[in-house]
Amino acid sequence: MSLRGPEALASLDEAMRDIRREEDEISKRLARSAERVGKIRENEAELFRQLAQLRLDPSIQSELDGRISAAEAKARDMLKAHAQDLSRAEQAAADIDAALAKLTGERAAALKELEGHQAELKALGDRLTATIAQEPAFAAKRQAAQELADIANQSMRKTERAETDREDKGKPYRDDPLFMYLWEAGYGTANYRANNLIRYFDGLVAGIVGFAKARPNFAMLNEIPLRLREHAERQIESAKAAAAELEAMETAAIDAAGGKPIRAALASVQERIDAIDAQIVATEDQRDQTTQTLGVLAEGNNPAFESALAELANALAREDIQTLLAEARRTRTGQDDTIVAQIDDARARAKDEEDETRDQKERLKTLAARRRELEDIQWEFKKQRFDDPRSSFREDRLVGDLLNDFLRGGISAASYWDQWRRSQNWNSSSEWGGGAGLPNNGRQRASTPWPQGGGFQWPDNSFGGGNSSSGKSKGGGGFGGGWGGGGSSSGGGGFSRPRTGSVGTRKHGGFTTGGGF
Repeated sequence: MSLRGPEALASLDEAMRDIRREEDEISKRLARSAERVGKIRENEAELFRQLAQLRLDPSIQSELDGRISAAEAKARDMLKAHAQDLSRAEQAAADIDAALAKLTGERAAALKELEGHQAELKALGDRLTATIAQEPAFAAKRQAAQELADIANQSMRKTERAETDREDKGKPYRDDPLFMYLWEAGYGTANYRANNLIRYFDGLVAGIVGFAKARPNFAMLNEIPLRLREHAERQIESAKAAAAELEAMETAAIDAAGGKPIRAALASVQERIDAIDAQIVATEDQRDQTTQTLGVLAEGNNPAFESALAELANALAREDIQTLLAEARRTRTGQDDTIVAQIDDARARAKDEEDETRDQKERLKTLAARRRELEDIQWEFKKQRFDDPRSSFREDRLVGDLLNDFLRGGISAASYWDQWRRSQNWNSSSEWGGGAGLPNNGRQRASTPWPQGGGFQWPDNSFGGGNSSSGKSKGGGGFGGGWGGGGSSSGGGGFSRPRTGSVGTRKHGGFTTGGGF
């Protein structure tokens, strides 16, 4: 079952909302836990005061009570201020989430409008198909463009085979340290520089490894792929030029039939979508910074807050306080037993809260890393126009099991994105489309009725870009899947999404997020 581009992006948006929702829930749990620890410490202080009243004479009791009360009052004030800071941060995060939801809605509406204009353009293209396909000039140009595309494909396949041979057949040479020593020294060439003694010993080494016969073979293995790639680049440029000429003919035909206003409307909508995407990136980065602030507050890492609680904890850990507790345990009375049991219970609850807090902090860090990775994927998805209504994906598990695997850390962001790329297709809407729909800078054009590449099968693994094995064109920066790079992720895991401020590091590991992931 195939998956349309807009539906695929909507599924990624939903997963992003789930991650943010869980981040918010964990932050609130951490905040409540920090507040509970503060109140437990206050309750513990009150219990020690009660114990002091039972066991100490008034003068000592007064001095101890003063120390505890001062620390307790400071902690109480900081708890109140901390709660206010936390509330402001939570509201800021909620406001940003609302802004993101609004932008996402606006983008979905614009994409729907884009689809409507595309349908108009397709209907116009369908009406023109029968006439333009019969024009000799167009037919000749399309045939020439297709032949050049085939030549470019063949050249690239030869280049790839030669590069594979270079890696496989060159390995024994590269694994021989003596041969590589002589090779890197330029032995046997005009570039070799050494004194007579070194030349003598290098000659002995060359005789041992048979360097005189091996060097030309290794040089050829390295040289052939370079020459073939240069040739392939020239063929690709010729194919691109022919495709551009065919595209101009198609565009002229569309405009002559009244399609220019539709193309202008499409371009306008696309500009609006690009502007919304820029706003989404800036808002996501703002939310990332707010989430970090909220996390610090929720974890109780505010320096003043930590200091106040530490001061109270230190006051309760003083030697005279611990002596008081130890004596109460030794000389048991009914009242002593009750207070000591309550103190033990308070300390056990505080420890439980601290243990839970440690787990939740790690969970929050992992969620933040996964959110940033999903932002990277969404950026690439939009950059390649994979959300275009004419884009589709053969594998619907991309928004099912594979998405869950990614969210749980079972597969890396790079691997997950590569599976999107491998599964993607451009839906064909015309039998005669040539260059008009070819990708522009690695992005699907929205201003013509003919999808990417017409009938052309462009090289998919040309200059360092796409790494797809499907043999289809993918937007990777230029025609096909990698002409010129384009900054897209292609198997190696590099993502091009711009970032502002510090966003931490990405980690790949197994985790369970809960919340339906």
